[in-house]
Amino acid sequence: MSSLPSIDWDLDPVFVSVPQNAVIGVAGAIALYSFFQGMRKKGGDHTSTGILFALLAFVAFKYMEHGLELRYYSMLFVGVFLGGYALLKWQIERGGGPAEDAGDFIVYGVLGVLLGARLGHVLFYDLDKALADPAWIFKIWTGGLASHGAVLGLITAMFIFTRRRGIPFVEGSDRFAFSAALGAALVRLGNLLNSEIVGRVVPDQSWGFRFKRYGEDARLPEIPLRYPTQIAEMLLGFGVLGALYLFDKRLGREKRPRGALISMFFLLYFIGRFCVEFYKEYEGNGGKPLGLPITMGQFLSLPGILIGVVGLYLSFKKRIPVGWPTMPVAEDREEAKARKRRKRKKARRALAEAKSEPEASPPVAHVEKDDAPEEGAEDDDEHEHDDDDDDDDAPEHDEDGTDDEDDDDGEEPAPSSEKPAHVDPDVADEFDDKGALKKRRE
Repeated sequence: MSSLPSIDWDLDPVFVSVPQNAVIGVAGAIALYSFFQGMRKKGGDHTSTGILFALLAFVAFKYMEHGLELRYYSMLFVGVFLGGYALLKWQIERGGGPAEDAGDFIVYGVLGVLLGARLGHVLFYDLDKALADPAWIFKIWTGGLASHGAVLGLITAMFIFTRRRGIPFVEGSDRFAFSAALGAALVRLGNLLNSEIVGRVVPDQSWGFRFKRYGEDARLPEIPLRYPTQIAEMLLGFGVLGALYLFDKRLGREKRPRGALISMFFLLYFIGRFCVEFYKEYEGNGGKPLGLPITMGQFLSLPGILIGVVGLYLSFKKRIPVGWPTMPVAEDREEAKARKRRKRKKARRALAEAKSEPEASPPVAHVEKDDAPEEGAEDDDEHEHDDDDDDDDAPEHDEDGTDDEDDDDGEEPAPSSEKPAHVDPDVADEFDDKGALKKRRE
Protein backbone atom coordinates (compact mmCIF):
# COMPACT_ATOMS: atom_id res chain seq x y z
CA MET A 1 0.00 0.00 0.00
CA SER A 2 3.01 2.30 0.31
CA SER A 3 2.84 2.98 -3.43
CA LEU A 4 -0.60 4.64 -3.08
CA PRO A 5 -0.62 8.44 -2.83
CA SER A 6 -1.32 10.66 0.17
CA ILE A 7 -3.57 13.61 -0.69
CA ASP A 8 -4.35 16.74 1.35
CA TRP A 9 -8.00 17.50 0.65
CA ASP A 10 -8.89 21.12 1.45
CA LEU A 11 -11.54 22.09 -1.09
CA ASP A 12 -13.99 24.83 -0.07
CA PRO A 13 -17.39 23.19 -0.75
CA VAL A 14 -19.17 26.58 -1.11
CA PHE A 15 -18.79 28.39 -4.44
CA VAL A 16 -21.46 31.11 -4.00
CA SER A 17 -23.82 32.44 -1.30
CA VAL A 18 -27.40 33.49 -2.05
CA PRO A 19 -29.18 36.00 0.29
CA GLN A 20 -32.21 34.80 2.24
CA ASN A 21 -34.62 37.19 0.49
CA ALA A 22 -33.55 35.93 -2.94
CA VAL A 23 -34.14 32.33 -1.91
CA ILE A 24 -37.61 33.15 -0.57
CA GLY A 25 -38.46 35.20 -3.67
CA VAL A 26 -37.41 32.51 -6.16
CA ALA A 27 -39.12 29.69 -4.26
CA GLY A 28 -42.29 31.76 -3.81
CA ALA A 29 -42.40 32.75 -7.49
CA ILE A 30 -42.08 29.12 -8.57
CA ALA A 31 -44.81 28.14 -6.10
CA LEU A 32 -47.22 30.80 -7.40
CA TYR A 33 -46.55 29.88 -11.03
CA SER A 34 -47.11 26.18 -10.25
CA PHE A 35 -50.39 26.92 -8.44
CA PHE A 36 -51.55 29.02 -11.41
CA GLN A 37 -50.72 26.22 -13.85
CA GLY A 38 -52.48 23.73 -11.58
CA MET A 39 -55.69 25.79 -11.61
CA ARG A 40 -55.49 26.41 -15.36
CA LYS A 41 -54.82 22.83 -16.39
CA LYS A 42 -56.54 21.21 -13.40
CA GLY A 43 -53.48 19.03 -12.88
CA GLY A 44 -52.46 17.56 -9.54
CA ASP A 45 -48.76 17.46 -10.46
CA HIS A 46 -48.54 21.25 -10.86
CA THR A 47 -50.27 21.71 -7.53
CA SER A 48 -47.83 19.29 -5.86
CA THR A 49 -44.92 21.30 -7.25
CA GLY A 50 -46.45 24.49 -5.86
CA ILE A 51 -46.84 22.94 -2.43
CA LEU A 52 -43.21 21.75 -2.47
CA PHE A 53 -41.79 25.17 -3.31
CA ALA A 54 -44.16 26.90 -0.90
CA LEU A 55 -42.75 24.70 1.87
CA LEU A 56 -39.20 25.51 0.77
CA ALA A 57 -40.00 29.23 0.86
CA PHE A 58 -41.41 28.86 4.39
CA VAL A 59 -38.34 26.94 5.59
CA ALA A 60 -36.05 29.59 4.08
CA PHE A 61 -38.02 32.35 5.82
CA LYS A 62 -38.11 30.56 9.16
CA TYR A 63 -34.69 28.98 9.49
CA MET A 64 -32.29 30.26 6.79
CA GLU A 65 -30.95 33.26 8.68
CA HIS A 66 -27.74 33.73 6.71
CA GLY A 67 -28.94 32.86 3.25
CA LEU A 68 -28.20 29.78 1.20
CA GLU A 69 -24.68 28.59 0.52
CA LEU A 70 -24.60 26.89 -2.86
CA ARG A 71 -22.15 24.01 -2.77
CA TYR A 72 -20.68 21.79 -5.41
CA TYR A 73 -22.75 19.09 -3.78
CA SER A 74 -25.91 21.03 -4.61
CA MET A 75 -24.94 21.32 -8.26
CA LEU A 76 -24.24 17.60 -8.40
CA PHE A 77 -27.65 17.03 -6.84
CA VAL A 78 -29.15 18.98 -9.74
CA GLY A 79 -27.15 16.73 -12.05
CA VAL A 80 -28.65 13.71 -10.30
CA PHE A 81 -32.18 14.81 -11.18
CA LEU A 82 -31.36 15.94 -14.72
CA GLY A 83 -29.43 12.76 -15.50
CA GLY A 84 -32.01 10.65 -13.72
CA TYR A 85 -34.75 12.32 -15.73
CA ALA A 86 -32.95 11.61 -19.02
CA LEU A 87 -32.47 7.92 -18.16
CA LEU A 88 -36.04 7.53 -16.91
CA LYS A 89 -37.39 9.27 -20.03
CA TRP A 90 -35.35 6.89 -22.21
CA GLN A 91 -36.74 3.87 -20.38
CA ILE A 92 -40.37 5.06 -20.40
CA GLU A 93 -40.32 5.95 -24.09
CA ARG A 94 -38.68 2.63 -24.91
CA GLY A 95 -41.49 0.90 -23.05
CA GLY A 96 -44.17 2.73 -25.07
CA GLY A 97 -45.02 5.46 -22.55
CA PRO A 98 -45.11 9.27 -22.91
CA ALA A 99 -42.06 11.37 -22.06
CA GLU A 100 -44.25 13.61 -19.87
CA ASP A 101 -44.44 10.86 -17.25
CA ALA A 102 -40.70 11.16 -16.60
CA GLY A 103 -41.00 14.91 -16.06
CA ASP A 104 -43.96 14.49 -13.74
CA PHE A 105 -42.07 11.98 -11.59
CA ILE A 106 -39.29 14.53 -10.92
CA VAL A 107 -41.62 16.34 -8.49
CA TYR A 108 -42.26 13.14 -6.56
CA GLY A 109 -38.58 12.15 -6.73
CA VAL A 110 -37.24 15.45 -5.39
CA LEU A 111 -39.65 15.44 -2.48
CA GLY A 112 -39.05 11.75 -1.76
CA VAL A 113 -35.26 12.10 -1.76
CA LEU A 114 -35.15 15.22 0.41
CA LEU A 115 -37.62 14.01 3.01
CA GLY A 116 -36.42 10.41 2.99
CA ALA A 117 -32.71 11.23 3.18
CA ARG A 118 -33.19 13.77 5.97
CA LEU A 119 -35.58 11.68 8.06
CA GLY A 120 -33.38 8.64 7.49
CA HIS A 121 -30.34 10.46 8.89
CA VAL A 122 -32.35 11.72 11.85
CA LEU A 123 -33.82 8.31 12.73
CA PHE A 124 -30.78 6.14 12.00
CA TYR A 125 -27.86 8.33 13.04
CA ASP A 126 -28.71 11.57 14.93
CA LEU A 127 -31.97 11.05 16.79
CA ASP A 128 -30.56 12.49 20.02
CA LYS A 129 -29.50 15.71 18.27
CA ALA A 130 -32.92 16.03 16.64
CA LEU A 131 -34.70 15.61 19.97
CA ALA A 132 -32.47 18.24 21.59
CA ASP A 133 -32.94 20.73 18.72
CA PRO A 134 -36.06 19.93 16.61
CA ALA A 135 -35.48 22.97 14.39
CA TRP A 136 -32.23 21.35 13.19
CA ILE A 137 -34.29 18.76 11.30
CA PHE A 138 -35.36 21.41 8.78
CA LYS A 139 -31.82 22.77 8.20
CA ILE A 140 -30.96 20.33 5.44
CA TRP A 141 -28.38 22.74 3.98
CA THR A 142 -26.15 22.12 7.02
CA GLY A 143 -25.61 18.46 6.05
CA GLY A 144 -27.00 15.17 7.24
CA LEU A 145 -28.63 13.10 4.49
CA ALA A 146 -28.76 9.29 4.63
CA SER A 147 -28.67 7.31 1.38
CA HIS A 148 -30.77 4.50 2.88
CA GLY A 149 -33.43 7.06 3.77
CA ALA A 150 -33.24 8.46 0.24
CA VAL A 151 -33.92 4.97 -1.14
CA LEU A 152 -36.96 4.61 1.13
CA GLY A 153 -38.15 8.06 0.08
CA LEU A 154 -37.80 7.18 -3.61
CA ILE A 155 -39.69 3.92 -3.08
CA THR A 156 -42.52 5.83 -1.42
CA ALA A 157 -42.53 8.46 -4.17
CA MET A 158 -42.62 5.78 -6.86
CA PHE A 159 -45.49 4.00 -5.11
CA ILE A 160 -47.60 7.18 -4.93
CA PHE A 161 -46.75 8.17 -8.53
CA THR A 162 -47.54 4.78 -10.08
CA ARG A 163 -50.70 4.37 -8.02
CA ARG A 164 -52.07 7.72 -9.24
CA ARG A 165 -51.20 6.88 -12.85
CA GLY A 166 -52.50 3.31 -12.84
CA ILE A 167 -49.01 1.93 -13.54
CA PRO A 168 -47.70 -1.28 -11.90
CA PHE A 169 -45.30 -0.34 -9.10
CA VAL A 170 -42.66 -2.88 -10.16
CA GLU A 171 -42.81 -1.58 -13.76
CA GLY A 172 -42.10 1.96 -12.59
CA SER A 173 -39.30 0.80 -10.28
CA ASP A 174 -37.76 -1.24 -13.09
CA ARG A 175 -37.59 1.81 -15.34
CA PHE A 176 -35.98 3.85 -12.54
CA ALA A 177 -33.10 1.43 -11.84
CA PHE A 178 -30.66 3.20 -14.20
CA SER A 179 -31.46 6.59 -12.64
CA ALA A 180 -30.94 5.20 -9.14
CA ALA A 181 -27.47 3.89 -10.02
CA LEU A 182 -26.43 7.22 -11.55
CA GLY A 183 -27.75 9.08 -8.51
CA ALA A 184 -25.81 6.85 -6.12
CA ALA A 185 -22.57 7.59 -7.99
CA LEU A 186 -22.98 11.37 -8.25
CA VAL A 187 -24.08 11.78 -4.64
CA ARG A 188 -20.88 10.11 -3.42
CA LEU A 189 -18.82 12.41 -5.61
CA GLY A 190 -20.64 15.28 -3.91
CA ASN A 191 -19.77 13.81 -0.51
CA LEU A 192 -16.09 13.88 -1.49
CA LEU A 193 -16.31 17.53 -2.57
CA ASN A 194 -18.10 18.26 0.71
CA SER A 195 -15.46 16.45 2.84
CA GLU A 196 -18.15 14.29 4.45
CA ILE A 197 -19.04 10.58 4.81
CA VAL A 198 -15.32 9.87 5.13
CA GLY A 199 -13.53 6.58 5.66
CA ARG A 200 -11.85 5.34 8.82
CA VAL A 201 -8.29 6.20 9.72
CA VAL A 202 -5.72 4.17 7.78
CA PRO A 203 -3.89 2.08 10.42
CA ASP A 204 -0.31 2.45 9.13
CA GLN A 205 -0.84 6.00 7.74
CA SER A 206 0.93 5.03 4.54
CA TRP A 207 -1.66 6.44 2.12
CA GLY A 208 -5.11 8.06 2.00
CA PHE A 209 -6.80 11.46 2.13
CA ARG A 210 -6.29 14.15 4.78
CA PHE A 211 -9.71 15.77 5.02
CA LYS A 212 -8.76 19.13 6.52
CA ARG A 213 -12.38 20.32 6.64
CA TYR A 214 -13.87 17.20 8.20
CA GLY A 215 -15.37 17.67 11.68
CA GLU A 216 -12.99 16.84 14.48
CA ASP A 217 -10.01 16.33 12.18
CA ALA A 218 -9.86 20.06 11.46
CA ARG A 219 -9.08 20.72 15.15
CA LEU A 220 -6.35 18.12 15.48
CA PRO A 221 -2.71 19.23 15.39
CA GLU A 222 -1.95 16.49 12.86
CA ILE A 223 -4.72 15.43 10.51
CA PRO A 224 -4.78 11.64 9.97
CA LEU A 225 -4.96 9.89 6.61
CA ARG A 226 -8.33 8.23 5.94
CA TYR A 227 -9.74 5.78 3.40
CA PRO A 228 -11.42 7.66 0.49
CA THR A 229 -14.59 5.60 0.72
CA GLN A 230 -16.53 8.25 -1.20
CA ILE A 231 -14.49 7.36 -4.29
CA ALA A 232 -15.12 3.66 -3.70
CA GLU A 233 -18.89 4.20 -3.52
CA MET A 234 -18.83 6.50 -6.54
CA LEU A 235 -17.12 3.76 -8.55
CA LEU A 236 -19.64 1.30 -7.13
CA GLY A 237 -22.53 3.38 -8.50
CA PHE A 238 -21.01 3.70 -11.97
CA GLY A 239 -20.15 -0.01 -11.91
CA VAL A 240 -23.74 -0.94 -11.10
CA LEU A 241 -24.95 1.38 -13.89
CA GLY A 242 -22.72 -0.42 -16.39
CA ALA A 243 -23.77 -3.84 -15.08
CA LEU A 244 -27.44 -2.92 -15.46
CA TYR A 245 -26.86 -1.88 -19.06
CA LEU A 246 -25.17 -5.21 -19.89
CA PHE A 247 -27.80 -7.16 -17.94
CA ASP A 248 -30.61 -5.35 -19.75
CA LYS A 249 -28.98 -5.98 -23.14
CA ARG A 250 -28.43 -9.65 -22.30
CA LEU A 251 -32.11 -10.13 -21.45
CA GLY A 252 -33.27 -8.60 -24.72
CA ARG A 253 -34.20 -5.15 -23.33
CA GLU A 254 -37.99 -5.04 -23.66
CA LYS A 255 -38.13 -8.82 -23.68
CA ARG A 256 -36.85 -9.03 -20.11
CA PRO A 257 -39.19 -10.08 -17.29
CA ARG A 258 -40.69 -7.30 -15.19
CA GLY A 259 -38.77 -6.59 -11.99
CA ALA A 260 -35.40 -7.94 -13.17
CA LEU A 261 -33.62 -4.56 -13.42
CA ILE A 262 -34.62 -3.09 -10.06
CA SER A 263 -33.91 -6.41 -8.32
CA MET A 264 -30.44 -6.57 -9.87
CA PHE A 265 -29.80 -2.98 -8.74
CA PHE A 266 -30.73 -3.79 -5.15
CA LEU A 267 -28.59 -6.93 -5.13
CA LEU A 268 -25.42 -5.42 -6.62
CA TYR A 269 -25.55 -2.03 -4.96
CA PHE A 270 -26.26 -3.16 -1.42
CA ILE A 271 -23.71 -5.98 -1.56
CA GLY A 272 -21.18 -3.30 -2.53
CA ARG A 273 -22.41 -0.99 0.22
CA PHE A 274 -22.07 -3.76 2.78
CA CYS A 275 -18.43 -4.30 1.79
CA VAL A 276 -17.49 -0.59 1.70
CA GLU A 277 -18.93 -0.12 5.19
CA PHE A 278 -15.96 -2.03 6.62
CA TYR A 279 -13.83 1.02 5.79
CA LYS A 280 -16.28 3.87 6.50
CA GLU A 281 -16.20 5.95 9.63
CA TYR A 282 -18.88 5.21 12.21
CA GLU A 283 -21.73 7.71 12.15
CA GLY A 284 -24.07 9.13 14.77
CA ASN A 285 -24.80 6.48 17.39
CA GLY A 286 -21.45 4.73 17.38
CA GLY A 287 -22.13 2.67 14.30
CA LYS A 288 -23.12 -0.70 15.78
CA PRO A 289 -26.84 -0.96 16.64
CA LEU A 290 -28.47 -3.58 18.84
CA GLY A 291 -25.08 -4.93 19.94
CA LEU A 292 -24.47 -6.55 16.53
CA PRO A 293 -20.92 -6.86 15.12
CA ILE A 294 -21.92 -4.81 12.06
CA THR A 295 -22.43 -1.10 11.52
CA MET A 296 -25.75 0.62 11.02
CA GLY A 297 -25.00 0.97 7.30
CA GLN A 298 -24.37 -2.76 6.99
CA PHE A 299 -27.49 -3.55 9.00
CA LEU A 300 -29.60 -1.37 6.68
CA SER A 301 -28.03 -2.96 3.61
CA LEU A 302 -29.27 -6.45 4.52
CA PRO A 303 -32.94 -5.78 3.57
CA GLY A 304 -31.77 -4.39 0.23
CA ILE A 305 -29.79 -7.56 -0.52
CA LEU A 306 -32.79 -9.68 0.47
CA ILE A 307 -35.10 -7.66 -1.79
CA GLY A 308 -32.70 -8.19 -4.67
CA VAL A 309 -32.51 -11.97 -4.24
CA VAL A 310 -36.26 -12.47 -3.77
CA GLY A 311 -37.05 -10.04 -6.58
CA LEU A 312 -34.85 -11.84 -9.10
CA TYR A 313 -36.34 -15.21 -8.14
CA LEU A 314 -39.93 -13.99 -8.54
CA SER A 315 -39.13 -12.07 -11.72
CA PHE A 316 -37.75 -15.08 -13.57
CA LYS A 317 -40.37 -17.41 -12.12
CA LYS A 318 -43.41 -15.35 -13.14
CA ARG A 319 -41.87 -13.77 -16.28
CA ILE A 320 -44.41 -10.97 -16.51
CA PRO A 321 -43.78 -9.02 -19.74
CA VAL A 322 -42.69 -5.41 -19.42
CA GLY A 323 -44.48 -2.42 -20.93
CA TRP A 324 -45.40 1.09 -19.82
CA PRO A 325 -49.20 1.54 -19.85
CA THR A 326 -50.37 4.88 -21.17
CA MET A 327 -53.14 6.93 -19.62
CA PRO A 328 -56.10 7.91 -21.82
CA VAL A 329 -56.04 11.44 -23.19
CA ALA A 330 -58.26 14.07 -21.61
CA GLU A 331 -61.00 13.69 -24.25
CA ASP A 332 -61.17 9.95 -23.67
CA ARG A 333 -61.39 10.46 -19.93
CA GLU A 334 -64.21 12.97 -20.34
CA GLU A 335 -66.02 10.62 -22.69
CA ALA A 336 -65.66 7.76 -20.24
CA LYS A 337 -67.05 9.94 -17.47
CA ALA A 338 -70.00 10.99 -19.66
CA ARG A 339 -70.69 7.34 -20.49
CA LYS A 340 -70.74 6.45 -16.82
CA ARG A 341 -73.12 9.33 -16.11
CA ARG A 342 -75.49 8.16 -18.84
CA LYS A 343 -75.48 4.63 -17.49
CA ARG A 344 -76.21 5.88 -13.98
CA LYS A 345 -79.11 7.99 -15.30
CA LYS A 346 -80.51 5.00 -17.11
CA ALA A 347 -80.26 2.84 -14.00
CA ARG A 348 -81.97 5.51 -11.86
CA ARG A 349 -84.71 5.92 -14.46
CA ALA A 350 -85.35 2.18 -14.57
CA LEU A 351 -85.49 2.07 -10.78
CA ALA A 352 -87.93 4.99 -10.66
CA GLU A 353 -90.19 3.36 -13.24
CA ALA A 354 -90.15 0.12 -11.30
CA LYS A 355 -91.20 1.94 -8.15
CA SER A 356 -93.95 3.91 -9.93
CA GLU A 357 -95.73 0.83 -11.35
CA PRO A 358 -99.22 0.53 -9.75
CA GLU A 359 -99.88 -2.50 -7.67
CA ALA A 360 -102.39 -5.03 -9.05
CA SER A 361 -105.88 -4.25 -7.81
CA PRO A 362 -108.06 -7.03 -6.37
CA PRO A 363 -110.73 -8.51 -8.72
CA VAL A 364 -114.07 -6.75 -8.72
CA ALA A 365 -116.98 -9.05 -7.87
CA HIS A 366 -119.75 -6.92 -9.28
CA VAL A 367 -119.78 -3.97 -11.63
CA GLU A 368 -122.54 -1.46 -11.39
CA LYS A 369 -123.98 0.13 -14.45
CA ASP A 370 -122.58 3.49 -13.36
CA ASP A 371 -119.06 1.96 -13.29
CA ALA A 372 -119.30 0.61 -16.84
CA PRO A 373 -116.74 2.06 -19.18
CA GLU A 374 -117.85 4.98 -21.24
CA GLU A 375 -118.28 4.75 -24.93
CA GLY A 376 -114.97 5.00 -26.74
CA ALA A 377 -112.92 3.72 -23.80
CA GLU A 378 -112.10 0.51 -25.67
CA ASP A 379 -110.70 2.58 -28.50
CA ASP A 380 -108.46 4.39 -26.01
CA ASP A 381 -107.22 1.08 -24.70
CA GLU A 382 -106.39 -0.07 -28.18
CA HIS A 383 -104.48 3.12 -28.79
CA GLU A 384 -102.54 2.63 -25.56
CA HIS A 385 -101.55 -0.86 -26.65
CA ASP A 386 -100.42 0.54 -29.97
CA ASP A 387 -98.25 3.07 -28.16
CA ASP A 388 -96.68 0.35 -26.05
CA ASP A 389 -95.85 -1.68 -29.14
CA ASP A 390 -94.24 1.31 -30.76
CA ASP A 391 -92.14 2.01 -27.66
CA ASP A 392 -90.91 -1.57 -27.61
CA ASP A 393 -89.76 -1.33 -31.22
CA ALA A 394 -88.05 2.04 -30.76
CA PRO A 395 -84.41 2.19 -29.53
CA GLU A 396 -83.90 3.32 -25.96
CA HIS A 397 -82.42 6.77 -25.42
CA ASP A 398 -80.68 8.25 -22.42
CA GLU A 399 -81.71 11.56 -21.02
CA ASP A 400 -79.04 13.30 -23.02
CA GLY A 401 -80.44 11.86 -26.25
CA THR A 402 -77.78 9.21 -26.95
CA ASP A 403 -78.40 5.56 -27.70
CA ASP A 404 -77.13 2.84 -25.41
CA GLU A 405 -75.25 1.28 -28.31
CA ASP A 406 -73.31 4.50 -28.77
CA ASP A 407 -72.15 4.29 -25.18
CA ASP A 408 -69.99 1.32 -26.02
CA ASP A 409 -68.33 2.34 -29.26
CA GLY A 410 -67.86 6.04 -28.35
CA GLU A 411 -69.12 7.27 -31.76
CA GLU A 412 -71.24 10.37 -32.20
CA PRO A 413 -74.78 9.45 -31.16
CA ALA A 414 -77.45 9.60 -33.89
CA PRO A 415 -80.14 12.25 -33.40
CA SER A 416 -83.21 10.86 -31.71
CA SER A 417 -86.64 10.94 -33.33
CA GLU A 418 -90.06 10.62 -31.92
CA LYS A 419 -92.71 8.51 -33.62
CA PRO A 420 -96.33 9.63 -33.82
CA ALA A 421 -98.62 8.25 -31.20
CA HIS A 422 -100.88 6.22 -33.52
CA VAL A 423 -98.84 4.55 -36.21
CA ASP A 424 -99.54 1.35 -38.00
CA PRO A 425 -96.78 -1.13 -37.04
CA ASP A 426 -96.38 -2.05 -40.71
CA VAL A 427 -95.11 1.44 -41.54
CA ALA A 428 -93.31 2.17 -38.27
CA ASP A 429 -89.92 1.84 -39.92
CA GLU A 430 -90.62 4.94 -41.99
CA PHE A 431 -90.16 7.03 -38.88
CA ASP A 432 -86.67 5.75 -37.94
CA ASP A 433 -84.96 9.05 -38.75
CA LYS A 434 -85.82 12.70 -39.04
CA GLY A 435 -85.74 12.73 -42.83
CA ALA A 436 -88.40 10.02 -43.16
CA LEU A 437 -90.47 11.77 -40.53
CA LYS A 438 -90.35 15.08 -42.45
CA LYS A 439 -91.45 13.45 -45.68
CA ARG A 440 -94.31 11.72 -43.92
CA ARG A 441 -95.48 14.98 -42.41
CA GLU A 442 -95.28 16.78 -45.70
